[in-house]
Amino acid sequence: PPVLPHDHPCSHSHPRACVKCKEGSAALVIRVGDAFCRGCFREYFVHKFRAMLGKNRIIFPGEKVLLALSGGPGSSAMLRQVQEVRAGVLGGAGGGGHSSSTPLTLHLCQGLSRETAKKLRFVPGLIYVDEGAVRGQNPAQREQSLAHMETLLQATGFPYYLAHLEEALELPASILRPGPVGSSEPSPNYKVAVEGFIQQQRQDGDGDGGTSVPNLGTQDTPAGTPATPRLPTAAQTQELQQLFEAVETPTAREELLQMLRIHLILQTARTKGYAKVMTGESCTRVAIKLLTNLALGRGAFLAVDTGFMDNRHGDVMVVRPMREYMAKEIAFYNHFFNVPTVIAPPLPTKRREKSSIHHLIERFLLGLQEDFPSTISTVYRTGEKLSPDPAKASSESERCLLCLCALDIAGGDRWETGAGRMPRQWGERLGQGECCASTTEGSCPHRAESRAAFIPLLCYGCRLTFKELVRLLECRRAALLRDGGPHLQPLLQGPLATLPPYVRAEGQRR
Repeated sequence: PPVLPHDHPCSHSHPRACVKCKEGSAALVIRVGDAFCRGCFREYFVHKFRAMLGKNRIIFPGEKVLLALSGGPGSSAMLRQVQEVRAGVLGGAGGGGHSSSTPLTLHLCQGLSRETAKKLRFVPGLIYVDEGAVRGQNPAQREQSLAHMETLLQATGFPYYLAHLEEALELPASILRPGPVGSSEPSPNYKVAVEGFIQQQRQDGDGDGGTSVPNLGTQDTPAGTPATPRLPTAAQTQELQQLFEAVETPTAREELLQMLRIHLILQTARTKGYAKVMTGESCTRVAIKLLTNLALGRGAFLAVDTGFMDNRHGDVMVVRPMREYMAKEIAFYNHFFNVPTVIAPPLPTKRREKSSIHHLIERFLLGLQEDFPSTISTVYRTGEKLSPDPAKASSESERCLLCLCALDIAGGDRWETGAGRMPRQWGERLGQGECCASTTEGSCPHRAESRAAFIPLLCYGCRLTFKELVRLLECRRAALLRDGGPHLQPLLQGPLATLPPYVRAEGQRR
């Protein structure tokens, strides 16, 4: 009889052994030759996180660190890593950690126990920004997502803060200025600080059993059951939606959303006393962001936009501890160890393909990654060689209004050099929403002047985004005027009226 293909034994029919412990059966293959059982994969994953923090030595013992959570795979895995590192689960796992058949119990919802308090190094807090207003969610869907997210945050036992994107419209103009770095005294050596912290913990442990948590005030500690989250008023939501409707391209909307989100997180960190902010960008996300920002004209600032630390804001430093994890590693970790995630819907767009530069670069890189598995890591390692020096500004006049990086343009045409500054009374009228562009009699004579006054305050990349934020094509303006309605007036009152209020205020001050 003919020999069928399935009659031959497959060379891969026998399970591969774990490359680390040599005992358990491999549960996954991260890269060619890197096959791990579940226990070893968990140890590898957590060790990678601890090594990233220990290698860079920028998070000192006792510091308050705010974890920015979106509910996605990266930030959810980051939260679990903080819990595992803080609880010292690796030290208590014992030899049973290598078993691939025994399910691993992780105490996600137990919070800070009496034993784990002795192992604390930094004081975490959590923040979640609700973006449902611009992602097409109705109030019922937003309340449901917020309630689910608050339940997850409260289960951790860490202080948490729920913010709405609408609150970004009420931010102070000071968010666009670097905060004071701190006292002029030199910071202690990292090793000395750790040794002093451990000694202090031992002394505190003699008095209260080691349960004290440094710098964690009772005013930040969550208590009780999660209540139904209150949404912003309809007027606030409508104002935010009008701001995004005034933006011409999906690419500019993505940039506007990122700007409002990071500014809202930074303001929370400043008001609550956090010195560091952790974000959950993976290696895959960093590689996509690197090429995206390159296409958006931000090549000079790639080191701070994608590096491990970003200190352009002065008093609050942004760190990216998940940037060496591939998206595949994070997906396997979340799946194996039941890490809960909340996926937010994308920004609504009428384009099904190539909706923005961000999505185009993402599809391009992920497509290459399928055929050439080293694509993402190659792009990531290339970004590691870039210097952050081009982003540094020595004075306010050399600093971009929006991204706080150095102005990377010298000279240009009339639009870019700001040959004529707009009179202060024009700026005041525009800032108050009063402009002759709100009438039907032609275009506003102050439109070009106000735009020309803002352009010199921006770097090259932000200028491209700014032009999309303030551009209303004449045909669109005519359609809005024809439709009428007082709620459309902000869209017809010139460039400044389509910018967030705190950006207008800081621009007028500059």
